[in-house]
Amino acid sequence: MKKDIHPKYNAEAKVTCACGNTFTIGSTASEINVEICSACHPFYTGKQKLVDTARRVDKFQKRAVVAEGETVRSKKVKKEKQKELKAAKKAEQK
Repeated sequence: MKKDIHPKYNAEAKVTCACGNTFTIGSTASEINVEICSACHPFYTGKQKLVDTARRVDKFQKRAVVAEGETVRSKKVKKEKQKELKAAKKAEQK
């Protein structure tokens, strides 16, 4: 094995979570900052925390509400509606 190619191992590296929890682990880095740890992760806490930065969930829920109100139309119904619109336009032009 070659000497001096491996990084220094820190037996007590400090891990700091965004929630404020800190603990020590063994790592090659001396300090580690994380966003979610076992103290605040929904799987371990049982609490659901929804992170929606792009407002995707709200957009989906709005579309779902709109979709519930609409009914699926067949091609035949759509064609009849188009014919009615064309006939109405012709009547307006006369």
